[in-house]
Amino acid sequence: MFRPPRAKICCIASVQEAALAVRCGASAVGLVSQMPSGPGPIEETLIAQIAATIPPAIGSFLLTSQQSVEQIVIQQRRCGVNTLQIVDRLEVGDYHDLRTALPGISLVQVIHVTGEESLVEACQIAERGVDALLLDSGNQSLAIKELGGTGRTHDWSISARIVAAVQIPVFLAGGLNEHNVAAAIHAVRPFGIDVCSGVRTLGKLDEVKLRAFVAAIAGSSPSTGRDADRT
Repeated sequence: MFRPPRAKICCIASVQEAALAVRCGASAVGLVSQMPSGPGPIEETLIAQIAATIPPAIGSFLLTSQQSVEQIVIQQRRCGVNTLQIVDRLEVGDYHDLRTALPGISLVQVIHVTGEESLVEACQIAERGVDALLLDSGNQSLAIKELGGTGRTHDWSISARIVAAVQIPVFLAGGLNEHNVAAAIHAVRPFGIDVCSGVRTLGKLDEVKLRAFVAAIAGSSPSTGRDADRT
């Protein structure tokens, strides 16, 4: 039976936005901490306040640009989220260290899809013990890194190959909106869909766009890939 991809609404900026996202059918919300560039970062005190209001069944994702286990652990403990979305490469420590320090916290590693090398990176990361991957359209090689929120799509054919190659859930992000999300789902067959700017107007979460986006996901073509059957 077809199960539409799960919707993760990112760049949540208030308790009210979080409640709206959940009310409209989000399975997860994204809370952006300090970043080198891009939209949506909020203070950690506000992240903690929002996270405390999110129902236990809903994923509360902390987007962190920290690259050391020690700093990520400290940040999670300040914020109280149930999921870490690591938007840059982990350079000091490994995922096992994170699991040991933060039992019960889910780990999602972002892969910025820039070319064929992203397929290799995704397969390597998937074998290192993360719970899921999230494919985005950033660029870590720039002088000021882009680690998400670009509003750009990337090569979905590479994303589809990543989904087919790994044995863990994969979220798709990058330039998605109500008009292209069904095509993205058909092309990539992801476990989940992540959106920020595509459901906002003048930086604010737009209920009309959000409901249209969630409806487009629900009405997308059935997926036959492995991830469509995951719970």
